[in-house]
Amino acid sequence: MKHDTLVIGAGIAGLQAALDLAEQGHKIALVERNPSIGGRMISLSKVYPTLDCASCITTPRMASVAHHPDITTLTYTEVKDVTQQADGTYKAHLIKKPRYIDEDKCIGCKRCEEVCPVYIKDEFEHNLGAKKAIAIPFTNAIPQYPVLTPDQCTWCGACANACPVDCIDYVQEPKDIFIEAGAVLVATGYELTPFNAKPQYGGGILPNVITSLQGERLLAPHGPFGRVLRPSDGKVPDSIAFVQCAGSRDASLGIPYCSRVCCMYAIKQAMLLSGSLPTADITIYYMDIRAFGKGYEAFYQNAKAMGINFVKAKVGRISEAEDGNVTLRIERQEDTSQPDEVNHDLVVLSLGMKPQWNPATLAWDVETAVDGFVKSPEAPLNPATTTCDGVFACGTATGPKDIVDTVIEAGNSAMVIGNYLMKTTGTRPGGQA
Repeated sequence: MKHDTLVIGAGIAGLQAALDLAEQGHKIALVERNPSIGGRMISLSKVYPTLDCASCITTPRMASVAHHPDITTLTYTEVKDVTQQADGTYKAHLIKKPRYIDEDKCIGCKRCEEVCPVYIKDEFEHNLGAKKAIAIPFTNAIPQYPVLTPDQCTWCGACANACPVDCIDYVQEPKDIFIEAGAVLVATGYELTPFNAKPQYGGGILPNVITSLQGERLLAPHGPFGRVLRPSDGKVPDSIAFVQCAGSRDASLGIPYCSRVCCMYAIKQAMLLSGSLPTADITIYYMDIRAFGKGYEAFYQNAKAMGINFVKAKVGRISEAEDGNVTLRIERQEDTSQPDEVNHDLVVLSLGMKPQWNPATLAWDVETAVDGFVKSPEAPLNPATTTCDGVFACGTATGPKDIVDTVIEAGNSAMVIGNYLMKTTGTRPGGQA
């Protein structure tokens, strides 16, 4: 298959860039390693500082991409290699992972999911909920195709018997796909820093110590519980703590940088919790509050006016107390530096950002910076460029940033790539040479 641009990653950055390029008339191949497009943003509750619904922003872009005639979407597909050809274009070797269904036949009726007797952990809910061993990833997933998890399947045949179009294929194999493109855009996004990186915080061990993305799912209207409950016993928490810099600004973890979004998403979640649980005591333990964007400082001040407690302190240890509660051993940084112990029902660790994918493992000349993100040698004047001619990057693939900056960078990347294609291949908008 030949396209003008290969976009790797279908989060908000990849979606926006693909749409902008397609609206210029270019042919786009959009590759996403997960079963659905949408990236991290589709799982968020709301966005700051406007508190708009994240799904209401992301879903229209997902639908526009899925129905655009100039965008070919390849979901559940991994990039195995990308090589530069003699003429300067790129050839990508992709692996389409098996869903164990025939996508040409599937009508998304969910009958297979309804009859499946096996429940497994739901990755979309960050293991707070359960799903069937064959299931559509989440309610507004695009495409609406189920994925069978072979390691958990009992091969009972219930889904195959229930399918009205006979699309279940238990022996489906991975498929090789080769794409040629004039340019490549890396929009692979981020992943959270390891939950258990600081064992003294009890991440992954204490049931009522959760990640920030688990906090998002608890607050989402279509979340695993339908309301805010703590995971261990389903209790409505009366006291909730946020621990800042739990995965950033720590050279011992190999992550000395600030992830830029943690302060603001903690403030956002605290405000949403205050609305959901008006009587709850909510505390944010922080080193510094970095509210740098437009309207962010006012957002921070509004949170303080709502009664959210901001305590400047270092958290040294988190341990389990009676009744599943959590005890924080802290050292206050204001008034007194005496150590103290405080109890909470639920603790959210504000984890930072690290690169989702390392492009330096492929055969091209794309370099990464010391922090592991894609190196942008011409930043900040031209942040879309990389160390490899014809390969561009945007969003959190190049470093930690919020949604606003990510969308702006995606639009910039689309314009830069459009200019590059006109110079190198003579391809103009509309596919004209």
